[in-house]
Amino acid sequence: MSARTRLSRLAAVATGLVLLATTAACSSSSAPSGGSGDGSPVSGGEVTYLVDQTQLTLDPGVSPATVTGLVGRTIFDSLVVQSGPTEFKPWLATRWEISADGREYTFDLKPGVTFTDGTPFDANAVKATFEHIVNPASKSQYAASLIAPFESATVVNDSIVKITLTQPFRPFLQALSTPYLGIQSPKALALPASDYRPIGTGPFSFVSWEQQKDITLTRNPAYTSAPSNASHTGPAYLQTLRFNYVPEDATRYGALTSGQVQGTASVPPNRVGSLQSNDRFRVLKTELPGVNYNLFLNVKNGPTSDPLVRRAVQSAIDIPALVRTVYAGQYAAARSSLSPTTPDYDAAAESALPAYDPEKAKALLSQAGWTDTDADGYRTRDGRELTLTWPFLALINRDQRDVLGQAIQAEAKKVGIRIDRPNLDAGTYGNAVLKGDYNILDSSNARADADILRFSFASDQTFPQGGANVAQSSSPELDGWLHEAARTTDAAVAARDYALAQADVLRNGYLLPGYVMTSFVGTSSALRGVAFDVQGIAQFYGAWLAT
Repeated sequence: MSARTRLSRLAAVATGLVLLATTAACSSSSAPSGGSGDGSPVSGGEVTYLVDQTQLTLDPGVSPATVTGLVGRTIFDSLVVQSGPTEFKPWLATRWEISADGREYTFDLKPGVTFTDGTPFDANAVKATFEHIVNPASKSQYAASLIAPFESATVVNDSIVKITLTQPFRPFLQALSTPYLGIQSPKALALPASDYRPIGTGPFSFVSWEQQKDITLTRNPAYTSAPSNASHTGPAYLQTLRFNYVPEDATRYGALTSGQVQGTASVPPNRVGSLQSNDRFRVLKTELPGVNYNLFLNVKNGPTSDPLVRRAVQSAIDIPALVRTVYAGQYAAARSSLSPTTPDYDAAAESALPAYDPEKAKALLSQAGWTDTDADGYRTRDGRELTLTWPFLALINRDQRDVLGQAIQAEAKKVGIRIDRPNLDAGTYGNAVLKGDYNILDSSNARADADILRFSFASDQTFPQGGANVAQSSSPELDGWLHEAARTTDAAVAARDYALAQADVLRNGYLLPGYVMTSFVGTSSALRGVAFDVQGIAQFYGAWLAT
């Protein structure tokens, strides 16, 4: 991938942030026909589910947005399903073989499956999907990174496809199981990007999309390709499924509790208790795998280029206390880069994170040369105030991160560190990230594989290169562990390397862990059967409405 292509992809990300400013109306529901509320699934009904994110495109091979994965999972099936932390079962592929050198995967495909536009599912569709993702013209922002070693897809015959990689890639099956690599209709992919419609083989088919507002889907009556671990087979129960974009926490919560909608993502933590105590509603909770919500410290810019300052930041902030207060005890404070639900999470690595110790933080700042104090109580050196810049994008503020940020600023001030949080528009924010013009950047990244560490910390995965290494770490030793873990076929070697990496990023002060990303889905008591998959994505295939 050329630098120019990477930059164009990132420009698309920055542009997409602007779309987050518009709210959506809430839709009402219609009751399903027949059946009863005795626990037996019934067919029919219309559900509106509120989300707090929007996106530029519904193409899962292009958009990295979490909501794209949520919607895409209802439209697109994958070759394999992740049934456990390291277990994979058939889906659109009935079986597969891996070559001795780990570079070739040969998949036998399920017969008789058809896309909702009438196109047959076959090896050509798999080939078209992968070639679409890696095509520079697609400007894939995430899916391409999941299959970075992809070399080619070869059609052996209609029911067999062979995928060749440039090198062994241990996370390949897990990548294939994500909705971002869901198999798309080659007929739909052949259309110009401006005419794109998401066409898959999944339990729901696309009806309409009013950008920044709502996405409407309808049941695929011919659905026969449920994953092998599904709770049932055949078509979905719901007739209509709508995803409406409503960014404000209070508006989503009000729409649910007033009966306007049947479900909402991202229930505010301080409202979870009240929902749980009301038998008219249910709260579904799951801790997401992947990289926690963390503060990443830029090792190549200003004061945070000094490891002593980075360690001082880690020691100065009592994250567990702040998370407990801001989130009413509903979120767990993070103690490492990864969520504990991520495969190969290493609890022992947590010991590399310094304990909360303001006096140690002050000593580290003095050791770094920030020995004087100005009239406002901030440390200075050579007449310059110790100031760290942490850009804030209000358009995508969620989980009361503005409140948490203010609390972190107050904690840092106690030891003499000023943290500035300039509120930037999407374009300015995107440019700052591209240029590395920040000291702190907060983000998270969900994935049910520790390979997310490579995406987040490897030196060839910085933001301008298409990755998420906003700390701009560039350690040959860390790179060695992360790339070896991706290449090896030995699970024990991968686990060892990931453990070393988890301790290393803490020890070197590349981040201050924040909180474990946790999904709180609120539903009416009538909406049954919503579940989470291993990747933490809400599933609607088995959902139904009780009468």
